[in-house]
Amino acid sequence: MRFIAMGSNALMDGFALLGFEVFPNVTIETVEKTLAQLLKNKEKALIFLENNLSQHSGKYLLQARNEAAGIIITEIPPLHAPDTYHPLVEELVTRVLGTTALD
Repeated sequence: MRFIAMGSNALMDGFALLGFEVFPNVTIETVEKTLAQLLKNKEKALIFLENNLSQHSGKYLLQARNEAAGIIITEIPPLHAPDTYHPLVEELVTRVLGTTALD
């Protein structure tokens, strides 16, 4: 299993200390290329993506989320603005359970 983190340079320093394979200041194209390789090789991976990278709708990101049981993708908030972070699932939870569910 691969442990991968992708995001801003400052955020990746912490993941590198934990032994993660890090991709600092990565582009969406690199995210897609990495996911394509993981899917092709049927590798298992735990991937932490800074939220600005996880919110694009690239082909391989969507495929990894929908079809790849061995790839777990987790969003992380930006290091310098954690209060602005809203996970993708938040909208679904409020639609199903109501606006007070996340209070």
